[in-house]
Amino acid sequence: MLCLLQIKHMFADFFLQTPKMLSGRGEYFHMGRAQHAGVHVVGSVIVFLLFGAPLMFILVIGALEWVVHFNIDFFKASYSDKKQLEPNQAAFWRAAGLDQCLHNLTYVAMVWAWVTFAT
Repeated sequence: MLCLLQIKHMFADFFLQTPKMLSGRGEYFHMGRAQHAGVHVVGSVIVFLLFGAPLMFILVIGALEWVVHFNIDFFKASYSDKKQLEPNQAAFWRAAGLDQCLHNLTYVAMVWAWVTFAT
């Protein structure tokens, strides 16, 4: 399950983002970021369905993932904008690495929740 969530993350973060999802991410109420978090949730729903998770569990974990993903991405974008970070700066990559680490830890928590509450 964790491997499938990681693969889903790679596609949602690096292959399925649209220009709308990528622009203006420093503002909090950003429709593109909301859509991006939604793409992640759709992928996670598919993973949990493959593992036979109960529908109520999927709805709760999906809502929680959306909120967490939306906010992790906002804080990274906000920080990067304030510091005017560019890919040629080490701080840009530290921010990107922290963002990815937090998302990965979210998946660990989601798998823990599945084992604890859905199996």
